[in-house]
Amino acid sequence: MGKRKKSSRKPAAATAARRREPLDTAFTCLFCHHDKSVTVRVDRKEGIAQLVCRVCDQRYQSKVNHLTEPVDIYSEWLDAADAAQKEDHGTRRPAASSSRPVPAPPSVGSDDD
Repeated sequence: MGKRKKSSRKPAAATAARRREPLDTAFTCLFCHHDKSVTVRVDRKEGIAQLVCRVCDQRYQSKVNHLTEPVDIYSEWLDAADAAQKEDHGTRRPAASSSRPVPAPPSVGSDDD
């Protein structure tokens, strides 16, 4: 006796999960906060990606490889902007946290006693 044949019908959920949705190529600008004003051009032949905001003309350039996507360049730009902001804040002297006046130190030759 032979075995029963399995059904040739495949589950629909498995094929729907395999579909890849395309990643974004237009993003929000960090500096002017306009939606979809930042575009990324990836030139794999030259190995360079350029990020440009059409509103405030902010620019960023980075090296790419065969796996790099526009969202990767955008996240590198975010990290570089955060690092530059932290570096800028680190060089300045921190301001006093209290607005109360600081009492004057007692002078050596005072006769207040």
